[in-house]
Amino acid sequence: MSDFRASIAVYRDRRMFRILLLGAMSGFPWVLIGSSLSLWLSEDGLSRSAVGWAGLIFSIYAINFLWAPLIDRIRIPGLAHKIGQRKAWIICFQVVILLALLGWSLLRPAEDIWLVMAIGLVIATASASQDITIDALRIEQINSSEKSSMAAAAAVHVTGWWSGYKIGGIAAFFAADVLQNAGFSNYWQLTFVGLSGFVFLANIGLLFIPEVSADARIKAQNKEQETLAQHIGANNGFARLVAFLASTIWGPLVSFFRQNGIVIGLGILGFVLLFKVGEAFMGKMSLIFYSEIGFSKSDIALYSKGLGWITTVAFTLLGGFFAIRSGAVRALFIAGIAMAATNIMFSILAWTGKSEWLFAVAVLLDDIAAAFATVAFVTFISLLVDRTYTATQYALLASIGTIGRTTLAASSGALVDGLGGDWGLFFVITALMVLPSLGLLWILRHKIQLSAD
Repeated sequence: MSDFRASIAVYRDRRMFRILLLGAMSGFPWVLIGSSLSLWLSEDGLSRSAVGWAGLIFSIYAINFLWAPLIDRIRIPGLAHKIGQRKAWIICFQVVILLALLGWSLLRPAEDIWLVMAIGLVIATASASQDITIDALRIEQINSSEKSSMAAAAAVHVTGWWSGYKIGGIAAFFAADVLQNAGFSNYWQLTFVGLSGFVFLANIGLLFIPEVSADARIKAQNKEQETLAQHIGANNGFARLVAFLASTIWGPLVSFFRQNGIVIGLGILGFVLLFKVGEAFMGKMSLIFYSEIGFSKSDIALYSKGLGWITTVAFTLLGGFFAIRSGAVRALFIAGIAMAATNIMFSILAWTGKSEWLFAVAVLLDDIAAAFATVAFVTFISLLVDRTYTATQYALLASIGTIGRTTLAASSGALVDGLGGDWGLFFVITALMVLPSLGLLWILRHKIQLSAD
């Protein structure tokens, strides 16, 4: 009982509230370029295939590790000195997102599809870039020696991400539905203007988050770069550039494969790539499915976002406890099976027709499985990371997972069309997509070296 109380006490730490806000800021942009954009395109007359391929803009999250070293190194003149290097970058990217929302409010997808998608790509790029700094600021809130707080912070961050995504979705869908029913033809454009208020309020909260001094980090980075330049045997601009690239990109890769070996390392990367592909296929088309089966935007907001947010928050925290106690690999097996099972629930909904209680149950179980899978997945990646290269390796592994969830899932709309709109069969196929990743995990289960082992 004392251990349980100690675990609960960790969540009452004021730093957890800061991390919750950072998570919400990270999750909110996905409402814009995911849920809202998909339904906006669909209601403006674009096909399911077009909506699915529009999801390719999420691919930018898969390559943000390429410019992560620059964001980690470069300080924005003036602003970084006043509020801190991390917060300065976050605010700059938030301003870009705010301006992009205002740009969307002036367009219609049917007439300006390429400009709409270009602005969507800008939002995705700003969001993916701010995630680099948000993750760094989140990690730096907790001392490396506070292991229990680190675990709690991971669960709270995921909870914050889902909160930003779900609450933002509730606001977006309710606002769009109310404005549409009031007779506004540009109801989505007006909704985007309203959502810009969330961006503004979040940045006010960001200013109250303390940031540790970057002096020690900058000194260590410069020292490592100079040492590598000396090994090259020159002290010119080219040598320093090579040293910079070696210390920030090549070093983390060498470390990963040295720790795991080439074969095991590639197997791990394959698992990370494939684990959440089925969930992504389903998630990309779920809103269109809800709409086609007869649910209104208010219904979607209530069941998919409102009910889903409550269950996600609760089971994310419980999932964190379970992942720590049972082990990350076992938790991943259970999460993968749960994701497949909940996808089948949507097949049943497709075959039986519109049913509010079945919709609520399906969404509830799906969000529980998704929350548990996300915590298990984040825990697994975190335990794989070499603490010498924490930021770069985490960004790299997360990016590979994002490739599976975005690039591959972009064909989700084409798959539904290819099946002749057979939603039931589509969800069965998405359930089967988790099997290759679980097969890889089963083969590697005794060979993976985790930092907690």
